[in-house]
Amino acid sequence: MLKPFDSMITFCYTRNMEATSEFYAGILQLSLVLEQAGCRIYRVAGDAYIGFCTKAEKQTGINDNVTITLVTDDVDRWFERVEHAGYQVIKPPSATPQYNIYNCFVKDPSGYTVEIQRFEDPRWPPKK
Repeated sequence: MLKPFDSMITFCYTRNMEATSEFYAGILQLSLVLEQAGCRIYRVAGDAYIGFCTKAEKQTGINDNVTITLVTDDVDRWFERVEHAGYQVIKPPSATPQYNIYNCFVKDPSGYTVEIQRFEDPRWPPKK
């Protein structure tokens, strides 16, 4: 039996990180919980997060502007399940040292990019 996901992050891409941060942190008063190489993650509620990455940081081959990220320690087993069911694989599981994560990317039936990832960064999960 697969372990349920621990949290989720909706990643969006921005061309102006400072204006984006002013809106989400300043106006909406969301707490910044993690900043990494061109990406900032804010807590929306509980274990729900929204993250923004600069356009230049977008992964090669991922063409939409939203990525649904599901966080789990069991990336490989979730990937095997999705791949075995015949869904499109964008990137099989591998380390992404720039962000200190282990992840994969697949497409859901509506064409959204879904990332299944494990944080290797000791700052994750952020304290509530």
